[in-house]
Amino acid sequence: MSAQTVSAPEIDIQEIPRARKRENVVLNLKAGDVVVVRSAREIAETLDENGTLDSLPFMPEMLEYCGKQFRVLNRVVQSTIDGAFLAGSHTESYVREFRNNDVVTLQTVRCSGAQHDNCQRACAIFWKEAWLRKADDIAEVSESNGSSNSLPRNLHLKTTTQPGKYFCQSSEFLKATLHLPMGKRIKKCFSAIAARNISVWGMMKRLFAWAWWRTYYKLIGESVRGSLEKTPTGVLDLKPGDLVQIKSLPEIKATLNSRGRNRGLHFSADQRPFCGQQFRVRNRADNFIAEGTGEMKHFQNTVMLEDVLCDSACFAFGGCYRSDLLYWREIWLRKI
Repeated sequence: MSAQTVSAPEIDIQEIPRARKRENVVLNLKAGDVVVVRSAREIAETLDENGTLDSLPFMPEMLEYCGKQFRVLNRVVQSTIDGAFLAGSHTESYVREFRNNDVVTLQTVRCSGAQHDNCQRACAIFWKEAWLRKADDIAEVSESNGSSNSLPRNLHLKTTTQPGKYFCQSSEFLKATLHLPMGKRIKKCFSAIAARNISVWGMMKRLFAWAWWRTYYKLIGESVRGSLEKTPTGVLDLKPGDLVQIKSLPEIKATLNSRGRNRGLHFSADQRPFCGQQFRVRNRADNFIAEGTGEMKHFQNTVMLEDVLCDSACFAFGGCYRSDLLYWREIWLRKI
């Protein structure tokens, strides 16, 4: 049964005066910076009646991180749409930027999906700078400690918009981001280096990969494709912690159709480097909230692997910094 709202004791967005909202916090955070997530009350001061800031929701799964310290993983100077759930009607650019360009991800922090009917997509959570403070900011520490206890009423955070339609950072991704033209995407490459997301050499390798695969796709087609009309399924009944080996590229090709898909799931160029390597299963991938629509989708015999991330270097000029986990059909894996 879908939960409509989730409550945290003693906060009510409607009681926070609009004049106090922290909408213009500028921290200029970079990868590796140490930050502390603000208290629930401080964050409530930034939110509108929908529980969002610049259309990006603060989700109930984020409450457990309030008051805790983390390192910044990436400044999300640009991000790609999750192609597995891309709505067919979406016609804007595949690469996008967040409104006000003030979003970061934090190391080890992913959404549990606990308040969204156990969605298993395990998204890296997006954090607006207004929801964080630098760990060495003594003035902010004093303010936070003084306001964290005496809180009025309840904070209500929306998790659905209607039956069967979920409300989260993934469902609202298109609303929280803007079209990013190629001219700005070139500038974003320099921004990513300045934010310490990536080295100059790392960016050069990404741009080379993008140029290579873009040319390959135009001249030859899909980077990995098979010849099947009806693709097979494989059942390993994998569980979190299981050790697996990703099959060789020829073995995986034997499971794909001419569009590089196995039962609709694309095997992408950025999955090729992992072939033959061993990893542990992070979680099953049975239930997912679709990007941009909020609908719950269902996969079968599909898992995610620990630390096997997508950087979209093969498809997006300059890559992506949301650190999505890649999807793996069990038929592409071998249990150790």
